[in-house]
Amino acid sequence: MTTTTPSPKALIAGRVLSGLVIAFLLFDAGIKIARLGIVGETAVQLGWPGDPGFWAGLGWLLLACTALYAWPRTAFLGAILLTAWIGGAVATHVRIGNPLFSHTLFGVYLALMLWAGLWLRSPALRLLVLPAPARD
Repeated sequence: MTTTTPSPKALIAGRVLSGLVIAFLLFDAGIKIARLGIVGETAVQLGWPGDPGFWAGLGWLLLACTALYAWPRTAFLGAILLTAWIGGAVATHVRIGNPLFSHTLFGVYLALMLWAGLWLRSPALRLLVLPAPARD
């Protein structure tokens, strides 16, 4: 067993963290795709267009990025794309001056869960960040 192989507990914790992030993002994508009125109303308050078609398109994009994150072979790419998505949300909240800990940093909390979940469940990510020591 190498140091990069996750323990059973770490693997479960990683899957739980990733599952929570995936569930939240699926909900977020779903309400955009379903063209619920609250999406457009909230978007206008945040300074974005309220057009339901615009948000449905973004919902499909979010769904694709979330699917990439959920699939183990593409999880790293999905994590990078979702981090960019979340960064845009954080920037929006900073721009309009929303409360720091509840609104602005929510995306940061979500991104930390996203990467922690991937770290715990992905030996490849740990090898990429912490290469195995050379053998003599």
